[in-house]
Amino acid sequence: MSTFLQYVFTGISVGGCYALIAIGYTLVYGILRLINFAHGDIFMMAGYFMIFSFAVFPFPVAIIITLVATTALGILIEKFAYSPLRQAPRMSVMISAIGVSYLLQNLSTYLFSGLPQPYPAIPGLKQRVMLGDASVSLVTFITPIVTIIIVLLLLRLVNKTKIGMAMRAVSKDYEAASLMGIKLNTTISFTFAVGSLLAAVGSILYFTDRSSVYPFSGALPGLKCFVAAVFGGIGSIPGALLGGFFIGISETIIKAVGLSTFSDAFTFIILIIMLIVKPTGLFGEKSVDKV
Repeated sequence: MSTFLQYVFTGISVGGCYALIAIGYTLVYGILRLINFAHGDIFMMAGYFMIFSFAVFPFPVAIIITLVATTALGILIEKFAYSPLRQAPRMSVMISAIGVSYLLQNLSTYLFSGLPQPYPAIPGLKQRVMLGDASVSLVTFITPIVTIIIVLLLLRLVNKTKIGMAMRAVSKDYEAASLMGIKLNTTISFTFAVGSLLAAVGSILYFTDRSSVYPFSGALPGLKCFVAAVFGGIGSIPGALLGGFFIGISETIIKAVGLSTFSDAFTFIILIIMLIVKPTGLFGEKSVDKV
């Protein structure tokens, strides 16, 4: 029973990390109707930022540097890779996103080598906590709590603030929002900044339990988080939260029953089934094309 509980807590923790990254996909898609395939690699770069900043600074400063550097990276990517293609066909923007993904992977390989780099042990997060008969690390316990708090704050930001109203307006009608005086570039850059910040938080929580980072360590989690966003309804923040937890718990339970070989395949089977049965996801809205 204790082993089962340990797997459940681990699944919830992984799901929380997936949810934070999936929200980044959801936010960008909600604004630009763009799948930012480089998002998983921004998550990976946050891991490297943490490794090198922790080697020089105390861990509170290193965490702040990681969050700021990852946020700045997301803004720069939007500025130089996506902003010039604002009026281009969506396929061009998608190709640009794939290109940025490969650029970050190969750049990190060139700068940091392809060998796994040890992730620093943040004081306290690896401490073991007893929950009944189950022993889990502190990061496993706090990840879902941090995730839910961040989602609640994000929902308040989107629904109750001026910039949140601008984000919702742009997501509904890009051209009408521009005509109403909303600063599109500022709103879009802010959206990328928030998504990248969430990826940085997810990176810290995720890699703390995995102890190493390599140039392609963001590729598979990035794809899984995209599936989580689609499962919940891409464009829906609560949907991304639910999808992240569902994927994280499901793949952990599959590993627990001895089918770890199929845990990744299961995620993509879920994607296929969801696209066939309910393409808009659990909380997605059907788009109506007006003529």
